[in-house]
Order: sequence, then C-alpha cells, then structure tokens
Amino acid sequence: MTYSKENFDSANVLLKNSLFNPCLQNVQQSVEKALKTLLIEKGARLKKTHEILELKKNLEMLNIQVDISDENCDFLNSIYLPSKYPLGSVIPDFNPDESILYRSDNHSKKCN
Repeated sequence: MTYSKENFDSANVLLKNSLFNPCLQNVQQSVEKALKTLLIEKGARLKKTHEILELKKNLEMLNIQVDISDENCDFLNSIYLPSKYPLGSVIPDFNPDESILYRSDNHSKKCN
C-alpha cells in the first residue's frame, strides 16, 4: 500500500500543478496497486494485469466490495496504455483538464 499511497500523493502534487496527464497516470497506478495489495493480503493468486475492472471482479469473488463503479474502472483502464506509450493525451479523445479528475465517485476523498 505504500507504493499506492506514493502514487496517490504524486497525483495530488501533479494536480495542483495542472499536470493532468501524469496526474491521471498516477491515479490509475494508485488504484491498481491498492487493489493488488488487497488481493495479495487475501492470499489470491495474482495474475499479471493492469485491468482495474478485472481486479475489482477478482476481489468481489472473495466477497470484498470495492467502492468504485464499473464505469470508472473502465475509465481507469483506458488510461494505462496511452500513459505508458503516449501518442498524445492519456485520454484519446481530448486533453484532460481538472474536471476529469473529480468524477462522480470522488475517489480522491476515499483514498485518504
């Protein structure tokens, strides 16, 4: 969870400096690492994946509910590859702004 928290803290610093693409990348990494930590703590076999929705479903099979919508899981999934191999923005259809970081699930409040 230490690495997840570091990514989350990095995302907050990047957000404050209007660096939205790397902010989103760090948010995605923070969520991914937190979910993987929960799986490891439960003794689950960890498959090499970056798919947030898949990790969430794996946790639900262990009766662990994750407070993140499937829609936001899909959104976070869409960030991973473009952030690692950028051809433009981490969001293919537009350049992110501050509003995209405050989506309906309020993940930033729940990660503290």
